[in-house]
Amino acid sequence: MTNAQLQTDMTMPSAYTFNSTIIREYDIRGTYEDSLNDEDAYYLGLAFGTYVKKQLGDRICVGYDGRVHSPALADNMIKGLTEAGIEVTSIGLGPTPMLYFAVKDGGADAGIMITGSHNPGQDNGFKMTLQTGSVYGDMIKEIAQIAADGAYELGEGNMREIDIQDRYVERLLKDLENTAAVKIAWDAGNGATGEIMRRLTAQLPGEHILLYDDIDGTFPNHHPDPTVDENLADLQRCVIDNGCDFGIAMDGDGDRIGIVDEQGNILRSDILLTIYAREVLETHKRAPIIGDVKCSQVMFDAIAAMGGEPVTWKTGHSLIKTKMAEMQAPLAGELSGHIFFADKYYGFDDALYCAVRLINAMEDADGPLSSLVAHLPHTVNTPEIRIDVPEEQKFDIVPAIVERLRAETPEGIEINDLDGIRVITEQGWWLLRPSNTQSVLVARVEAQDQAALSALKDMLTGELAKSGYDVTL
Repeated sequence: MTNAQLQTDMTMPSAYTFNSTIIREYDIRGTYEDSLNDEDAYYLGLAFGTYVKKQLGDRICVGYDGRVHSPALADNMIKGLTEAGIEVTSIGLGPTPMLYFAVKDGGADAGIMITGSHNPGQDNGFKMTLQTGSVYGDMIKEIAQIAADGAYELGEGNMREIDIQDRYVERLLKDLENTAAVKIAWDAGNGATGEIMRRLTAQLPGEHILLYDDIDGTFPNHHPDPTVDENLADLQRCVIDNGCDFGIAMDGDGDRIGIVDEQGNILRSDILLTIYAREVLETHKRAPIIGDVKCSQVMFDAIAAMGGEPVTWKTGHSLIKTKMAEMQAPLAGELSGHIFFADKYYGFDDALYCAVRLINAMEDADGPLSSLVAHLPHTVNTPEIRIDVPEEQKFDIVPAIVERLRAETPEGIEINDLDGIRVITEQGWWLLRPSNTQSVLVARVEAQDQAALSALKDMLTGELAKSGYDVTL
């Protein structure tokens, strides 16, 4: 249904049921014109507007990414919000962190971002936030229930458009401390950070080479997900060919970062977090620093060695942000590239801000970027591995493996089921958990050496085989 149809056909909003597959743990996401459409955006606007009015107030910011269908979804979202009596501030096209910034900086009650994040171009969705914290889990279910009951609070809202881009760039630059010239390659992946990246790098010292900074929701060059190694190939070549100090990649909506060092080697986000932790722990002695269950044991051990309190928590940007607030942690991160600074910043995940803090980290370095992690123990590990499974089955597989292993686990093996299953042995560990954003199981394996890595992979694939999935890792 188009926006024009909604404006003429829906003078009295009715009860509405969303496709159950798009209601996720920490956002709403699906395939456009399949599981998710303009009508969903309209009714979500009514329901989210109602929820916010009951909780906080009537001011909500709206932004959208560069996908072809995002403007239409934004229009329908705004229509639903204004019919719920919301005062809408539209910030237009840009990255998700710019929407978060607009909420914090402008003192809005909430915000909603239309974005498919790192998913393929045909996907889209909605990330919601409150001034007071994240929207996730039961809160998302409650919002969906408001629509299912048709229990909307209606009113006469309005919408104003603002350009917040320069103010956002100014805030990113506020914490820049290293004024030495650096040479950096940047890959926006045709995602929503492109324009902000241009404005930011124009004011940074040194030389900056930009790849794919034109915003194009068809993603013609590579998929906008820096956790997949093949998506960093162009950035690696650019760093090596141009003698850059390092390279920085963004995902489709700019809340996840990928890093390549001066030799073109990929620096996983958990190891990147150890660089940030060094600076943060200088001013936040013995502070808790949070990593998700997929992070390397090397990271947790390094945080402890620097005097911090390493904390393992569940995967998910909303879950991490909530845990940060609960523990008053100044820093947190996920293997997937979400890194959260509450030290000097707002506690949300912002890849461009992380880039600024990485430039700062180079100020006192005795060598290139790789020298900042050269002291860490060497392990062998896999990147984040995604195993395709049917959406309706993905949440049943891991509990069955947990039950089976608890019944037959040999001595010397520890099972952690905080989020999925993490099996820990003397040689290393493996993890398997259902994704909350895609129809996949996510796996990772880390070990002392290649032989141990192979053995742990065999153990993991053996468990999947018992569950009916023949997988090669």
